[in-house]
Amino acid sequence: MKGNDEIFSKVLRAGRRTYFFDVRSTRAGDYYLTITESKKFTNDDGSFHYKKHKIYLYKEDFDGFSEILNEMTSYILNEKGEEVISERHQSDYVKEEDKEPVFETKSAKAFTDVSFDDI
Repeated sequence: MKGNDEIFSKVLRAGRRTYFFDVRSTRAGDYYLTITESKKFTNDDGSFHYKKHKIYLYKEDFDGFSEILNEMTSYILNEKGEEVISERHQSDYVKEEDKEPVFETKSAKAFTDVSFDDI
């Protein structure tokens, strides 16, 4: 056992973020899951600190949580594919609002090719 209530743990490192998955024990001896996101921030002086967010997930919520998580991840992958699209991951990334508008140009012939019989 890893302390009072930690039973089993896994870590996922993802850039500045680290995810901790911990199985813990309740006072009654049942198990639940905690998922912790820890994100590293660097201060102006070069020192750093971490911000953490934690989710507690109990057995009675596993089915619903898994179902919605699978649905959401499938939706994202189906809509956007597996390629990561972001300014952090692509050196040539340009935000939609920063893109130059594309105007369709017509040839001069298209403007002069008018039949007055239609009027």
